[in-house]
Amino acid sequence: MTELDEYEHYEAIVVGAGPGGAAAAARLADSGIETLVLERGVDAGSKNVSGGVIYAEESSPYTIDDLFPDFREEATERPVTANYIHNVAGDKVKTVDISDLHHHDTEWADAVLRRKMDSWLAEQVHERARESGGGLLTDVRVNGLLRERGEIVGVTCDEIDPITADLIVAADGVNSELARDAGLMDWEDPEEWFQGVKAVVDMPADAIEERFDIAPDEGEAHLFSGDLYQGVRGGGFLYTNEDTLSIGNVFHLDSIVEERAEVSNLLDALLTHPLLGQWLDDDYVELEYSAKLVPDSKKVAHRSPYRDRLVLVGDAAGQMQAQGPIIKGMNHAVTAGALAAEAFITTKGRGRPHSAGELYQRKLEDEGVMAKLRPSLYRASRAAAENDRVTNLVDTVASSAVGRMGMRRLSSTVERLYNSPLMMSVLPDTSSAYVTLPTVLAEELGERITHENDVEPPSLGDRIGDLTYDVGEPHIELQDRSWEASGDAVTACPVSSMDYGGGCYRPETVKTNGHEERVVSLDTQPCIECGTCAVVADTKWTHPSGGKGVEYREG
Repeated sequence: MTELDEYEHYEAIVVGAGPGGAAAAARLADSGIETLVLERGVDAGSKNVSGGVIYAEESSPYTIDDLFPDFREEATERPVTANYIHNVAGDKVKTVDISDLHHHDTEWADAVLRRKMDSWLAEQVHERARESGGGLLTDVRVNGLLRERGEIVGVTCDEIDPITADLIVAADGVNSELARDAGLMDWEDPEEWFQGVKAVVDMPADAIEERFDIAPDEGEAHLFSGDLYQGVRGGGFLYTNEDTLSIGNVFHLDSIVEERAEVSNLLDALLTHPLLGQWLDDDYVELEYSAKLVPDSKKVAHRSPYRDRLVLVGDAAGQMQAQGPIIKGMNHAVTAGALAAEAFITTKGRGRPHSAGELYQRKLEDEGVMAKLRPSLYRASRAAAENDRVTNLVDTVASSAVGRMGMRRLSSTVERLYNSPLMMSVLPDTSSAYVTLPTVLAEELGERITHENDVEPPSLGDRIGDLTYDVGEPHIELQDRSWEASGDAVTACPVSSMDYGGGCYRPETVKTNGHEERVVSLDTQPCIECGTCAVVADTKWTHPSGGKGVEYREG
C-alpha cells in the first residue's frame, strides 16, 4: 500500500465551477462517471467576471443549452438581438450596425451576469454529480498538482487532503495555478493578454426598454472605439441585462503599460462621454466594479492543452476568442469542457482512461474549435500587418487628405466591411485598427452628439469600498519593489493609481544613503484577483485560500 492509496479517489475531478467546468462535470456525471467539482469561491460565480455575452454557435458540437436545457430561462439576462459599434472622435460618432457579424454562425446570444449564471449551473451540476457518487464542494482552493514518479495523478488543496483521480479538468480560469504547475501556461508577456474592467450599473427594466427602444424580450450590445481612450489599443462595451447594464473596457495589456494609462480613468472616460448621455442620467448608481485578465487566443490558445491526466479548458487553456468586435469565450469553454469529458468517456470505455488528453486535443482540432481560436488567416498576415513600419504608414495615410477622401468614398461599404467575418479574422492588433481608423471614420462620416451626460462615476476608493472582501493571508509577494521592475502595476492594476494611496500597488519615495529612490509598496487587502500584476510586475502570485478575498455579487 502506497501513500496515494490513503487519499480519496474519484474517477474525475473538475477544478472550477464556471461554464467550462460545469459543462465537463455535467457530461461526465450524465455518463455515470464519479465526478467531484472543487470551487474556491463561497459560491460558484463569486470569483468570476465576464462582460459578458454567451453565444450558442450553429457550428459547435455543444452549446450550453444542449447540456442544460433550462439554461436560457433560468440563468441569463436578455437575448442580444442587435449589435452596434460606435467609432468616436471627440463628440463626433459614426455608428455601424454589426448585427450580421454577430448573428453569423449564431443560434442565439444572451447577456449574462456570472454570479447568477454560475450559481444556477452549480446547482444543476451538484445534483447530477451526486447521482454518480460525486458532487460539488465550495470554499476549497486547489493549490497544485499531486504527482507520483513525476506523473500527475491528482490535486492538492489548502483546506482538505490531496485527492487522486483518473482525469483532472483544470477549469480554474485565466490565473490557473494548475496550468502553471504543469508548465503549460505562463504569465511572461503582456502582449498575450487583454485586461477587462467593468461596472455593473443599476437600471430598472422599464427604463432600459424605454431608453434603448427595445421590448422585454430584446437586448442590445454596443461597442466603442476611437480616440476616447488616450491611444490605448482596445475598446468599450455596453450590454443590456434584465435590470442592469454591464459597461466596461477591454484593452491590450501591453498597450495599457506602454501608455501608462490608469484603467479606472479609462472606464470613467466611457461612462461620461456624451454618447452615453442618451442612456445614462444623474441617477447613475454603480452596483459593482470588477476586472479580469483575458487571454488572447490568437497567441496563447494551447495547441496541446493536456499533460498526463490533466486537461485544460476555457481561460486556463487560453481559449478566449477576441478579434476586433468579436469577443467569445464562455461558449468555447463550454465546448472544450464537454469535449474533454467526451474524450475521457471514450478512452475509459477502451480501457485507456489516462490517454484522454491526446483524444481531447484531436477533438478540438477536428471540431473546428482551434481554427476559431487561432485563425490561420490572422497567423499568415500578422508578421506584415503588425509591423511598426506598416502601422506608422497606415496611420499616416489614413490621417492624410488622401486617406480621408478615401474614407468618405468608402462610406457606402463601411457596414459591409464591419460585418465580414473574413475581415475580422485578419484584423491586426495595432493602433491603426483600434484608434486611428475608427477616429478618422468618425471625423469624416460621423454625426455630432448633442446629448448631455451628467454621470459622476464613483471614486476609485468608493468602488473598492463597495466590494465585499473576506481578507485572509497575503496571497501576493512583491519580489522586487524597484520602480523599474514593478512600477507598471501602479497604473495597470485596476484598484491602484498614482494619486490614490489605498489600492494594492502604491508609489513611494525612499531615501537611501542620501539618495532618493522611487519604489513600489504592496497591500493585498483590496486585491480583486485579476492577475494583472503577475504579468506587469515582479510578483509571486497565487489565489487566496478558499472563500477568502473578493466576493463578486454580480460578476
